[in-house]
Amino acid sequence: MTNDRETKESTMGGDEREHRRLAMTLAAVLFLGTFQLGEGELKGDYSKLSGIIIPGFASTQLRAWSILDCPYSPLDFNPLDLVWLDTTKLLSAVNCWLKCMLLDPYNQTDHPECKSRPDSGLSAITELDPGYITGPLSSVWKEWVKWCIEFGIEANAIIAAPYDWRLSPSMLEERDLYFYKLKQTFETALKLRGGPSIVFAHSLGNNVFRYFLEWLKLEIAPKQYIQWLDDHIYAFFAVGAPLLGSTETVKGMLSGNTFGLPVSEGTARLMFNSFGSSLWMMPFSKYCRADAMYLKHFSGGIRKGPNAYQCEQKEFQSNYSGFSTNIINIEIPSTRGIDAYPSVSELSQTNFSSMECGLPTQLSFSAREISDGTFFKAIEDYDSDSKRTLHQLKQSYHDDPVLNPLTPWDRPPIKNVFCIYGVDSRTEVGYYFAPSGKPYPDNWIITDVIYEIEGSLVSRSGNQVEGNPGPASGDETVPYHSLSWCKNWLGPRVNITRAPQSEHDGSDVQVELNVEHHNEDVVPNMTRSPRVKYITYYEDSESIPGKRTAVWELDKANHRNIVRSPALMRELWLQIWHDIHADSPSKFVTKAKRGPLRDDDCYWDYGKARCAWPEYCEYRYVFGDVHLGQSCRLRNSSADALLHYV
Repeated sequence: MTNDRETKESTMGGDEREHRRLAMTLAAVLFLGTFQLGEGELKGDYSKLSGIIIPGFASTQLRAWSILDCPYSPLDFNPLDLVWLDTTKLLSAVNCWLKCMLLDPYNQTDHPECKSRPDSGLSAITELDPGYITGPLSSVWKEWVKWCIEFGIEANAIIAAPYDWRLSPSMLEERDLYFYKLKQTFETALKLRGGPSIVFAHSLGNNVFRYFLEWLKLEIAPKQYIQWLDDHIYAFFAVGAPLLGSTETVKGMLSGNTFGLPVSEGTARLMFNSFGSSLWMMPFSKYCRADAMYLKHFSGGIRKGPNAYQCEQKEFQSNYSGFSTNIINIEIPSTRGIDAYPSVSELSQTNFSSMECGLPTQLSFSAREISDGTFFKAIEDYDSDSKRTLHQLKQSYHDDPVLNPLTPWDRPPIKNVFCIYGVDSRTEVGYYFAPSGKPYPDNWIITDVIYEIEGSLVSRSGNQVEGNPGPASGDETVPYHSLSWCKNWLGPRVNITRAPQSEHDGSDVQVELNVEHHNEDVVPNMTRSPRVKYITYYEDSESIPGKRTAVWELDKANHRNIVRSPALMRELWLQIWHDIHADSPSKFVTKAKRGPLRDDDCYWDYGKARCAWPEYCEYRYVFGDVHLGQSCRLRNSSADALLHYV
C-alpha cells in the first residue's frame, strides 16, 4: 500500500512539474518570442520577444539629486532619497518636499534648493511607497510584474521605460534625452534578444509613446520609418489611454486634485500647475487638428512652417466638441459689463445675455475652448495663474516642433494595436466653478459636478443636465468619449463579442459578425446581466491592409487598477498564445469558453461541496493550506486546455 501511494505521488509530482513547465512556456510566449507576420499568419522562433512598459502619470518614482536641510524637521533630503512618493517626509516636512517636487512654471527648471530625477529599472514603477496611507496610489505595476515572474519570465525580457512625468513632451527630450534613450532601448532589446518588443503603455504613457512615434519620424528617413517599426515593435497595447484628454485635469488645474495624498487642495493645485505635463492631459476637440511645425524629408529638407490649427465644420455645429457636455461652467464677477472681457470678445454674445452690472455671469466652455486657450484668456483678470498657463500652452504644445499633442490621434502605424479600457464607472465630465473670495491657489471652488453613469448624465446637486451622453461611461478618470476614440482605428467591418470577465462555459457569450464601421463609435445590440461583469471585444473582420486592430472594453475596470486586472492579463496571454500558431483559422483568439489557467483561478463551490470547474480543477491538499479554496488546484492535464485557444 505504501509503495502504491509513493508511486502515485511520484506520478502526480511528475505530472505537476510537466504542467508547470507547459504553463511557464505559455507565459514565456508573451515576452520571449520572435514573430514574423506574413500573409495573415504569424510564425517563427518565439524565444526572444521583449516587453517594454511605459507607465502613466505619477507612476514613476522620483529621487532627490540634492542635499536639502529641512528646518523644524528631523528628516532632510539627501541624494537618492525617495521624493515621489515618500509620505513620511511629505507629512513631516511638506515645505521641503514641495521644493523637491515643484518646477518653474515658465521654463520647467528645478527649484534652486532641490532637484528630483526619475528612478530607473522595474523598481521605479512597481511600487511607489508601500504602506496603508497611500493605498492604491502606491502600487501600480507590482502585481503585473509578479504575474510575469510567477511564470518564469526572464529578467532582461521585461524593460521599464520610466520618465519624469512632470515634464512637457519637448522637455523630456531637451533635458533627459528621453525619446533618444527610448529608441536605443528598442534597438538594444532587438540586439540582445533577437526579436521585436511588445509595448504596454498605461494612461499618460500612451501620450508619451505617441509623441515618440512622431519624434521618430524626424530621426529616421521616411523609407526606413515603417521598416524600423516593423523590426522593433510587434504590438502596442494601449491601456486606459486618454485619447482626447481627461476632464479631471481641469479640476486639478482650477481647484486641485489631491489623488488621496494628505495635502490641501490648494497645495495640490500649486504643485500640479507647476508641471508642464499638466496641460498634456487637457480635454480637446475631436474635430480640430494642427499641422506639424517642422516638415522634414517630404519637403526636401527641414523648413519651419505655420502650425495651422483648423477645425471641421462639425465643431461649430455641435455644442460640446465631441464630449457629452460643456466641461467648464464658471461664474465670473462683473463690474464693467461686457467691456470687462476684452480677451474673449470673440465668444458668442449669448454668453453675456444675462450679464448685469455688478452681478456674476456664468460662462460655459467646451473642450476646444479649453485646449486653444480661450478659457484661460477669459479668466485672465481673475486668476493669476492664467498667464503662466497660456505661456506654457503656446510654447510647449501649440508651437511644439514635433507634434501638437492636443489634437486627435490617428491609428499608430504598427501592425498590431490593442486598445483596452474600462467602462460603466461613474466618471466626472463637467464642473461648475465659482470664486471663493480667497487668494490663489484657493480662489476657485467647485459648486457642482456632472457625472456620466452608464449612458446618462447626472449632477451632484440633482439639477437637470443638458448634453449628449454616450452609450456608456468612462473608467472613473477618463470619459468614455476619450477612451473610445480608438474605435475609429478599426477596419470597415467589425466582429463584436461580449463575454463574462470570469471563467465561463460559453452560455453567456453574445456575438455580432461583420458589423459595418464608418470611422465612428460602434455600439452593439446586446443584453447584460446586472450581476455579471463583461468584456466586450471589437475586432477587425475586414482589416486595414497590413494592420490588425482590436478594442477591449472591461466593465467596471478602474483607470488605475486595470493593469492589475486578472481578466486583462489572461486575455493578453491567450491572444499571444493564439498568435504563435501559424495554422490558427482566425486572427483573434476564440471567446467561446474560458477555463481556469492558474491554481489561483480554482476555488471551492460551497453549494456543490466540491471544487468549481471540476474538468479543470480538483481538490489537492498541500501542507499549509488554510481553507478549502486554497486546496483547489488545476488538474494535471489542464495544460491541454490551452489547445482550445489556438
